[in-house]
Amino acid sequence: MRKLFFLTAVAVFAASSIFAQKSALRDAKRSLGSNDLNEARTLIKQATTNAETANDPETWKIFGDIGNKAFDNERTNEMLGKQANQEVMFNGLLESYIPYLKADSLGELPDAKGKVKNKFRKDIAGILKANHPFYINGGIFFNEKQQYAKASDFFEIYWNIPTLPMFAEQKDAFLIDSTFQTIKYYAIITAIQAKDHKRALSMLKRAANEPFIPNTAYQESDIYELIASEYIQQGDTAKYIETLYEGAEKFPKSKYFIPNLVNVFIRQGDNQKAMEYLDEAIKNDPSNACDLNSVKGALLAEKGDYATAEEEYNKALAQDPNCERALEALAVNFILQAQNLKEKTATMADRKLQLENDKKTVDFYQRALPHLEKFTKLLKDRTADKTEIDGALMKLRNVYYNLSMMGVDKSAQLKEVEAELGL
Repeated sequence: MRKLFFLTAVAVFAASSIFAQKSALRDAKRSLGSNDLNEARTLIKQATTNAETANDPETWKIFGDIGNKAFDNERTNEMLGKQANQEVMFNGLLESYIPYLKADSLGELPDAKGKVKNKFRKDIAGILKANHPFYINGGIFFNEKQQYAKASDFFEIYWNIPTLPMFAEQKDAFLIDSTFQTIKYYAIITAIQAKDHKRALSMLKRAANEPFIPNTAYQESDIYELIASEYIQQGDTAKYIETLYEGAEKFPKSKYFIPNLVNVFIRQGDNQKAMEYLDEAIKNDPSNACDLNSVKGALLAEKGDYATAEEEYNKALAQDPNCERALEALAVNFILQAQNLKEKTATMADRKLQLENDKKTVDFYQRALPHLEKFTKLLKDRTADKTEIDGALMKLRNVYYNLSMMGVDKSAQLKEVEAELGL
């Protein structure tokens, strides 16, 4: 008899516990209806942690409705021209998203008869579709507050919503246009600003695997540049180089991938491979002569092949007469030859050969001069960094000094340059 009483008591207790939780669910719904959102939140959070109601789709639907109600309240105030609390509005919007997804996923579970009766999907899908554009606004709001991680949450949700299973049969439910593509970029950039590099890399890989829609914010190649940059951030040199190869193949006209690959080869001491890649790059993108031919010229000059290096610099200047890289490099190309000849001449005993070499040395310095003067002027015209301008002035000072010492009077120019340098 005692055992029967005990079992009965347990059954009554269990039933009352279930009733209490169901009651909490009803009370949460009632508080939501009366717009007492704080009370509704307290009650629904209890329901989400209780085993009896935690797996009930309605629990999570109500949880999502609470956040959505907070959003709607402030949105309505905004539409009526009343004072609206945007932070409360967007926090509510964010609060609603995960619970709605949970409610939908639980609703998709088959019942005891193996049937799926998701009575909440239609309502949730309608709400998410209506709210979809406002996730952009929320991202912008928190970005301006420099809450970059939260801003990224909003932009990523905007990106995610059209891909949700509930919209699988609604191919035209969302406009996937240039704006949509731009918001992907915002999601990635704000994750980077939040220093969440793991998340940023994950989103970048996703973006790279999805169709790209041309837009005014960024190019498809920028995605791969950022992937490469994130691998550098993580110290993964192998993946960085792998991305450079992939980017160079996909975007042969990009000014990022091949030059960086060439730099990798140069750092590795593989100048031959660097040269081969440069030749391929020049063939693929002859319009990028300023950079590519200048780098090739520098590699040739490093080997002491000044004549062929000069040809490469002139190719760059033929396409872009204001190519600063080529102007400086060509001037240095002549200066190096002048210095090498001076050193060689200093060891000679034959006066006749010395005079002949002096003439050649002067000629090299004079050939360097117009390129160096133009390079310096271009730096000044674009208000370049002082260290850049000072570097160019030091080279000019070297040429003016040597020419003056070798019978070509450049004392006035020398004095002017030294004054600029504060010497």
